[in-house]
Amino acid sequence: MADTIDLKNTAAVIGVGTTRYGSFPETDDYGLAAEAFITAVGDCGINKNEVDGLLVCRIPYYARMGEILGLNPRWTMTLPGHGRMSGMGIIEAALALATGRARYVALLYANIGRSRRVNYGGEEASGFWDPWGLTSPGATHAMMFRRHAALYGTTTRQLAEVSVAFRHHASLNPNAVMRVPITIDDHENSRFIVEPLRLLDYCLINDGAVCMIMTTAERARDFKKPPVVIAGVGGQESYDNASIANFDIDFWYEPTRRAGEEAYAMAGISHSDIAALMCYDNFSPTVLFALEGLGFCPRGESGRFVEGGALKVGGRLPMNTDGGHLSNSYMQGWALNVEAVRQVRGECGPRQVRDAELVQFVEATPCCRSIIYARG
Repeated sequence: MADTIDLKNTAAVIGVGTTRYGSFPETDDYGLAAEAFITAVGDCGINKNEVDGLLVCRIPYYARMGEILGLNPRWTMTLPGHGRMSGMGIIEAALALATGRARYVALLYANIGRSRRVNYGGEEASGFWDPWGLTSPGATHAMMFRRHAALYGTTTRQLAEVSVAFRHHASLNPNAVMRVPITIDDHENSRFIVEPLRLLDYCLINDGAVCMIMTTAERARDFKKPPVVIAGVGGQESYDNASIANFDIDFWYEPTRRAGEEAYAMAGISHSDIAALMCYDNFSPTVLFALEGLGFCPRGESGRFVEGGALKVGGRLPMNTDGGHLSNSYMQGWALNVEAVRQVRGECGPRQVRDAELVQFVEATPCCRSIIYARG
């Protein structure tokens, strides 16, 4: 804690941009990222030549990206296309700004998984999950949820509350991919993918891109939009009882708890102060595990916590208000961070959370990161 406490409110997001999500075989990841960058530049009004930091994720080559954008950065970073990288990247950019390695950092993520038919499992994962008889990340989450159900009595109808709430938010988001509302019965009648998880428990693989532009909180005052500061960050890796292949015997409670507590302590708040939560939802059970790990409810109580529309705007704890990975699109956490910024700015229209002064992002995995966004 003592090594990172000085990051509190030192970095701010000044511009955000997202593309459409869908299947775009006519372009590539560089083209999509450039589109998101142009939108983010317009969002904050920065002269692109001032951008002297470039972070790319799931983009093949940072130098080619810089060449396409016409940038000459002093600081660069390339991150692989793993889900846990959005939180890591934002924290690394904040460190670069705090240490003077860059003045303005553009963070770019692009995915062309839908048009290129990326499966996130099967033959692509040969040798990774296969030694345990598993074929995909979904299989490990199905096993984890089955264990949660056996221990605590959690039902698939309770799990359905997650998918139903996020689809409700997507119906309020004109840019979401899946906008037709669903019911708990729709969830229960959808086909199994890996029992007990069904079609509506899985994220949506699409083409698309996201851009965030960050600078110091002091410089952020000079731009078009009100700055959104990063009030707290936390992180915890946990490999002694959880491999990177996503299986864990304790639902990632410890890394999630520690990352959350570190972020809350830095921001000087508790989870009860959070107006909305943006939670990595590659599969719906992840949301339940995150709620328990962060302390929004006791362990084993998340199924009951989410009942009755608790996760919808106007409910107990609005979550993933853009539709999340389950109904907006799987941008591996990056779009959820953009939604957090837009919520704090008050830009979300019918899905806007009232008094969204503090919004949290969390990736509940063996490699957990948590970020608290606040009004600057």
